[in-house]
This record gives sequence, structure tokens and C-alpha cells, in this order.
Amino acid sequence: MSELLFTAFSNRVDAIKLAHDVGERLAGEGFTSTLHLLDSSDAPVLDASTLVVSLGGDGTFLRAARLAHAVGARVVAVNLGQLGFLLNVPSTEIAENVKGALEKNIVSERLALAITFSGSKDSEFALNEVVVERASAGHMVKVKTFVDNEEYLTYTADGVMVATPTGSTGYNFSAGGPVVDASLSLMILTPIAPHFTIDRSIVVSDNKVIRLVVVDRPAVLVADGRSIGPLEPDQFVEVRQNPSPVHVVATRSFDLATRLRRSLREGHA
Repeated sequence: MSELLFTAFSNRVDAIKLAHDVGERLAGEGFTSTLHLLDSSDAPVLDASTLVVSLGGDGTFLRAARLAHAVGARVVAVNLGQLGFLLNVPSTEIAENVKGALEKNIVSERLALAITFSGSKDSEFALNEVVVERASAGHMVKVKTFVDNEEYLTYTADGVMVATPTGSTGYNFSAGGPVVDASLSLMILTPIAPHFTIDRSIVVSDNKVIRLVVVDRPAVLVADGRSIGPLEPDQFVEVRQNPSPVHVVATRSFDLATRLRRSLREGHA
């Protein structure tokens, strides 16, 4: 079992080269590593002792975090993208940060979501958000929301999402939701382009269960950008805190304020 699992997409030549270069450097210090391409059909070999290293942007990190979470492993977020809201390790410091993570068990626990829905026996995972969205362009979806069986609002909108604090700077932020410190334990219910209704987010405790019921038109369930499947009228989705957090290596500060200012500036350059 390798101590390090580098993860990247096959079209990221820079990430693949970096994985080989850093892997060779750390091999000289006695550490073993392998590279897993996230868009391949091969299953990665890892367990709770493996350190998963994400090489890319936020999308790469979300896929790597899903792999790590499945076995209780830790994940390091290396920024090879542009904005990188979720990423705190620059590529120039990867070897030092990975070595430090191997020698010290310093982690930040991130709240994740457990998602169940009509007709499914298994639970889906999301670190950023889960979305019930319209199934076709030009049509809105009507979604009735409940928190712990208490009926809240019914939205006619492009979709309705439940986001985590980690995901608050992603799709939630684009939809007008609040930016939330990742250390907080809560869930954010945010409508996407709602029609003739309140467009503000609702923030609830992490011990609540949020249920989204599709009312009158087919919808699609999406988790962290992955399409999970279709939803028919009267079918529902339940979202709750995942019993296991995602263990993100905290070898340096995430410095949300600085990254938020930089990302907003770069995003509107």
C-alpha cells in the first residue's frame, strides 16, 4: 500500500508531471507513491493510512475528497487552478506540505452530506452541495422544502440546493447564498433563480434533516456536479450531515479572507 496517492485528470499534463517529480523526490526520502487518474476506469488502491493528494482545481479536489472519505483517509488540496476556493497548498510547496502531512496528523474536519432519495437504498456523498434542479431548459422545477418534517417554503425555480460551509463559496455563492466559515457545523438551503418568492438562503443546524419534494415536473438530482439520477413528481430527497467528516490536511492556514478577495478580483478581471 503506497503512502501517497496523487490524483489528477488525464488532460492535466502539468499535474501528472508534478506527481512524478514530487513522487521521485519523496521516494529518495523513503516515501512510496502512486498516481490515480480520476477519469480512468481503474479503481484506486488506498486505505485509511493513505494520504490522498489532489492536483488540480476545485473539481479535482472534490473527486479526490470523495475517494478519501470512502476509506477515512486524509486529503491534501494542491492548487493548480485559477480561483481555487477550496485549495490551500500552492504547487511550489507541495513536497514540503506532503512530507509535513506524512509526519504529522494535522487535519481540518469538514462537514459532508449524506443524501438519500426515493427508490434508492444507498446514501450518496457530497462535500460541497446537493441540488434538485430542472430536468430541461426552459422549464422551472417546483420544490417543496421541509426541515425535520416541518414544512418551509415551496419554490418555483431553476433548482434548490443544500450546501455545506465548505461549499458555500461555490455554487451556493453564485446563487446568492452566504459565504460561511468552513469550521461551522450547519447546512445552507438556497433557491436557484426562484420565481416570485423569497430568494434568501435559510441556514439550519447540522443535526436537522432537510427534505426536498419534487411537486409537478421531473427534476434531476446532482451532487458536487455529478448527476445522480432523475426525480419524478412526488419523489423526494433527504439531506443530512454525513456521520463521517472529510479529513482535509491543514498544514497551513486556509486564509478565507485573502482568498475571497483574490478570487473575486480575478473572477471579474
